[in-house]
Amino acid sequence: MSAARLVRIYLTESERHGAEPLYQAIVERLRRDGFAGCVVFKGIDGFGPRSGRLTARIFELSQNLPILIEIVEAEERVAALFEVLDELLTEGLVTSERIEMFARRA
Repeated sequence: MSAARLVRIYLTESERHGAEPLYQAIVERLRRDGFAGCVVFKGIDGFGPRSGRLTARIFELSQNLPILIEIVEAEERVAALFEVLDELLTEGLVTSERIEMFARRA
């Protein structure tokens, strides 16, 4: 086991970085910069202080659902990760917690 960080970024699917969705810009940048990996989750319901209720309803044509990006990264790379996020995010919520990482390799 090794010490690592779990970083979570809370967004909505309508947030943009230039012409592309912000979550896609973050994933591509992290991949390009050689970070360990991340996963994007789309929520079905939630709310935030500025966006009101975000929900998936069967008959809605346009949706602005919650997006959660989870990143697990070694402690020594977290400062570089936060620099990237500071560059890409203009507002939003980012959390970080220490975890024990168990990597099983073939």
